[in-house]
Amino acid sequence: MSRFSIPSSSPKPPGQWISSAILNGFALAGTNAHRLYSSEEAWVERFGEDLLLSYKYDSARDSLLEALPEWMEAHQLSHRRIFGKLLPLQNEERVAPTLIEGDAALPLETVVEENGIKFGLDFAAGYSAGLFIDQRANRAFLRRSGARRVLNTFAYTCSFSVAAAVAGAETTSIDLSKKSVDRGRANFLLNGIDPSAGHRFYADDVLELLPRLARKGEKFDAIVLDPPTFSRGNKGRRFQVENDFEELLLLAFEVATPKAKVLLSTNCTRMNRRTLETIARFCVKATRRSGTFHCEPPLPDLPAVFAAQTLWVC
Repeated sequence: MSRFSIPSSSPKPPGQWISSAILNGFALAGTNAHRLYSSEEAWVERFGEDLLLSYKYDSARDSLLEALPEWMEAHQLSHRRIFGKLLPLQNEERVAPTLIEGDAALPLETVVEENGIKFGLDFAAGYSAGLFIDQRANRAFLRRSGARRVLNTFAYTCSFSVAAAVAGAETTSIDLSKKSVDRGRANFLLNGIDPSAGHRFYADDVLELLPRLARKGEKFDAIVLDPPTFSRGNKGRRFQVENDFEELLLLAFEVATPKAKVLLSTNCTRMNRRTLETIARFCVKATRRSGTFHCEPPLPDLPAVFAAQTLWVC
């Protein structure tokens, strides 16, 4: 059991569409991957020319499908396809999005932009298409942080690594899935970056690889810790974020420079920012590090209660 208390869920605000001013800001920033609408029952995300409607109930899906055309016309937005994704109660029930509207002959792979950086998506790849938009502000923070050596754990399609590499950093990306790591390399190429020049990719278990990096004396001045809520590593080892985040952070500190910036992030609904700060304070004290805590402001298109809980240890 975790030594840290688990908070009750935060109340969710009523459903809301983003404003024209926010849309204009995204256009100026070179961003076409963002939320359009958020509620507790359903939300709509824009990925370039495609829309992804995630929903808990068929009634919520149908209500949004009815409201979408008028809202899109009012804001002079167009789309070529709408995908739908049911939000199940159990992770093992997750399935890839299905096409609701649009040409089924079009390729399911596409490219979107975030602050001028390109990311490849694949709507057939699984439950997630390839980019978590709620991490946009943290990717931007890493990009402007000045970090020279970046470690990205549970890297998925390596979006944090690409953001760091665009700013000139050397990166190391770790994910258990070789397919995800390969998609990460492709994201480097999309941005004109040679993935073999100063960048490393490991299809490996993070908790096993971190001690090996520490024994080699490797140090990083920025580290991203964004683990899944639950996973199985090599040899069936179980990872559960509520119980194991402390161990993960302690291992990360072993390869962190004294002034390293370390991102703690979780989508676990039973953990909030206060929980992350409690874990961070314990680990900072246990390793006799100095550190301050920083949180990026909420995203304009995404209410904080719908986003991942995040905290930077600096």
